[in-house]
Amino acid sequence: MQFQQRKSAAAIAVLVLLAGAAAILSSGSRAADDKKPVAKPALTVTAALPLRQSLAIKLAANGNIAAWQEASVGAEGVALRLTEVRVNVGDRVKKGQVLAVFATDTLRAEAAQARASLAEAEASAAEAHGNAERARSVQASGALSATLVNQYLTAEKTAQARLEAARAVYQAQSVRLNQTQVLAPDAGIISARMATVGAVVGNGTELFRLIRQGRLEWRAEVTSAELGRLTVGTLAEVTAASGARLAGRVRTIAPTVDAQTRAALVYVDLTALPGPASGSARAGMFARGEFDLGAAPALTVPQAALVVRDGFSYVYRINPDSRVSQVKVQTGRLAGDRVEISGGLAADARLVASGGGFLNDGDLVRVVEEQKQAAAPAKPASAASK
Repeated sequence: MQFQQRKSAAAIAVLVLLAGAAAILSSGSRAADDKKPVAKPALTVTAALPLRQSLAIKLAANGNIAAWQEASVGAEGVALRLTEVRVNVGDRVKKGQVLAVFATDTLRAEAAQARASLAEAEASAAEAHGNAERARSVQASGALSATLVNQYLTAEKTAQARLEAARAVYQAQSVRLNQTQVLAPDAGIISARMATVGAVVGNGTELFRLIRQGRLEWRAEVTSAELGRLTVGTLAEVTAASGARLAGRVRTIAPTVDAQTRAALVYVDLTALPGPASGSARAGMFARGEFDLGAAPALTVPQAALVVRDGFSYVYRINPDSRVSQVKVQTGRLAGDRVEISGGLAADARLVASGGGFLNDGDLVRVVEEQKQAAAPAKPASAASK
């Protein structure tokens, strides 16, 4: 009986020990659970929403700057010697301004001789006219024979013809004398000078080249696929290789397309814009430009929200659980500090405004504020719209 009591007491003690051990283990497990680390945000970010705004549509093109029209100024005299050249390359001249002067000694002597011959012919014509008048007055009376009367009348006509010939020679000599001065055919800028003092210049020899009215044009090369988007009067902005900025307007479009390059020339009248390099544009320079084709609505995001990895563009969308998802997007035009998203993104998606390069797909973030959005006016896009 005593043995059974001792055995029962031992069993009870074992149960008590097991219960205590279980309680200790349970307490330890709860303590371990209490010490489990809480997930921390990978980055503190500002959220931004895509903005729909109107962006200008631009068509980019390349081409050369050329003179609108270039006049050739040559010599009209024969075998004359240049005694004076009054302009040089780059000079701006007015219409009718004297550019060069030829020697006039020989021509003045010839003009004096022609003037004397004219005076002699006038005297002979006057004498013949007087004789003819007297013959006419007595013709009816029969005092002079018909043959003699005809001689006087014929002499009058001959003298008159010689007078007209002498007058024509004198006028020709006067024209040659005036041609000793080379005049500008139009206002403009001297682009080339071949005239040299002392040179004997033949008729038709080119002495100067003149950019008429100083006007320049941009001859832009546009593919045949893009040609239909341009019309006469379309505005453009051109930047020359020197940095000069010029405003342009399409004057005309070439009627043909090059069979080799499949490109057509678009002729754009240029006007210099204010700036330090505004006057540095020169004919023959290469220039880039953009045609203004109007505006169209576009979905844009801040450029800082864009992350480029492995040649692709991504943004990070903020999910309701404050974790981010990497979203692949297609980009378009640039407008200031914003970039157009042409595909891959919903218009109401919350995005990480900046710092996406430090995030990975699924990271937890802490949003501190929403980036303020404001409707923006149409801005020029830096890339051509396709």
